[in-house]
Amino acid sequence: MRIGPHELPNHLFVAPMAGVTDRPFRQLCKTLGAGYAVSEMAASNPQLWDTDKSTRRLNHDGEIAPIAVQIAGSDPAMLAHAAQFNVDKGAQIIDINMGCPAKKVCNVAAGSALLRDESLVAAIVQAVVNAVDVPVTLKFRTGWDANHINALHIAHIAQDAGIQMLTLHGRTRADGYKGAAEYETIRAVKAAVQIPVVANGDITSPEKARDVLAYTQADAIMIGRAAQGRPWIFREIAAFLETGTHINPPTVHEAKAVLLDHLTHHYAFYGERTGLLTARKHIGWYVIGLQGGEAFRQRMNAQTDLKSQYNAVADFFDELASEHVFLPYIL
Repeated sequence: MRIGPHELPNHLFVAPMAGVTDRPFRQLCKTLGAGYAVSEMAASNPQLWDTDKSTRRLNHDGEIAPIAVQIAGSDPAMLAHAAQFNVDKGAQIIDINMGCPAKKVCNVAAGSALLRDESLVAAIVQAVVNAVDVPVTLKFRTGWDANHINALHIAHIAQDAGIQMLTLHGRTRADGYKGAAEYETIRAVKAAVQIPVVANGDITSPEKARDVLAYTQADAIMIGRAAQGRPWIFREIAAFLETGTHINPPTVHEAKAVLLDHLTHHYAFYGERTGLLTARKHIGWYVIGLQGGEAFRQRMNAQTDLKSQYNAVADFFDELASEHVFLPYIL
């Protein structure tokens, strides 16, 4: 699959998730089988570009290409400027966010709130496409609510403006993340446009990936929450799609090595204080559902320095490895 001039190694993508898909996590997913990853949302307001958060999100040092940056906002000129700014900082693909349902995003008429105003959608995508010489993609939802499903119209607007790929989450803005994603709208959009379409929403297993690809005929799938604490899901899906059979889950020793390597890069990226605090959620995702995982998570959250946190993780997995070869998930 291609996005503009970029040939991707496969059609398994990491979804942009605020506070999750930072550079260390994107890199990890790519090394474990993801063919493409999009950054967390980058602010379109220039007044925010010098904050610590924005500075980290603009840091692509050593990142596996192509480097894709998602921008969010509601002003066409400001988004166009943000696209140019991020390209100057190394972005090779610009993704426009019209999918986030978070209230703090929608309350400023950004994210999926934009789906209410199709003329503004048209102005934004055209302004961003015209502003940069790299491919521009769009992530969006099926509509505002169940009575206002307009993904087909948005898809045509985007394609006509020069958008080079669409990622569609199978829920409305009103759905948030409740209920089940639907794939009928994704299937309809794929049948109606000539540019690549990516299916997103509730893809949590190799079987679900196979079924969604078959039903929607999408060019790729994008995985978000299911990759939290399970970055090896991409290689599991890739193997299943190729052979129709499951590979073994990671051994305890491998999972330990993956998580400790993740923590090493996470600490280097964020520094002492922020690294300690933000690592907690990642560690929690890795151990959720594991034998003894919840009790460990509570102990781990009490650690007050990086060395203690790191060693606590190592000790937990060493204890598991004394009794289990593969990760012992509690079903």
